[in-house]
Amino acid sequence: MSQTERQSETFEEFKQSFAYGTRSNLNFKFLKDLSNEDAGEFFKQLAQKLGASFDDGQLDRVHQLIVEWQVRGYAARGNYAYDDAPFTPLQKPIAQARLMLLTSSGHFVDGHDPEPFGIQNMTQRQAEDMIDDFLKAEPTLSAIPVDTPAGYLRVRHGGYDVRGAQTDPNVLFPLERLRELQQEGVIGALAEDVYSFVGATSQTRLLKHSGPEWLKLFKQKQVDAALLVPV
Repeated sequence: MSQTERQSETFEEFKQSFAYGTRSNLNFKFLKDLSNEDAGEFFKQLAQKLGASFDDGQLDRVHQLIVEWQVRGYAARGNYAYDDAPFTPLQKPIAQARLMLLTSSGHFVDGHDPEPFGIQNMTQRQAEDMIDDFLKAEPTLSAIPVDTPAGYLRVRHGGYDVRGAQTDPNVLFPLERLRELQQEGVIGALAEDVYSFVGATSQTRLLKHSGPEWLKLFKQKQVDAALLVPV
């Protein structure tokens, strides 16, 4: 964003910019659902908490404030309601089931970059700048071996700030937590591959082409259930 664009940005545009916008920071995506008055009150309280934290070095109050306003902002959105939905009961106890992980977080294995739009070594900044292109394109599925160490995981996504996922992949790609559940006997087994794709994609192409093709692949893996982690 240029300096001129920053100077001309309205407060409403600023709020919207955290949801598939120029800032893509999920910590503050809730601002979109607040009125300008409520958003202003949030920043007023945030400044007060930051001032107090500068004095005593305690940042817990800042974290708590943001969480409280996240809850308030997302509550204003309401819940989606559907009259009908497909339901497939699990045929065996989860402790005997073979589970697969599928996320829309944009993870892939180091050395197996999906290279969106043919761009090698695309940066996160480039991905965010190309969000409109991602939203029109067909998604690419990345297969990740279940025993992949966390240090070999990479993530890129045009729709959110990936720094949290880089610090701890399990916030969006809970592979280590699933391994732990398998070791504890909560899950019978994990499929040999887990999967991820960039969720900011053409929903029509996902529903009509990619999704059905992926489903054929997953059935070949003979999994009993899938854990879906949307971003």
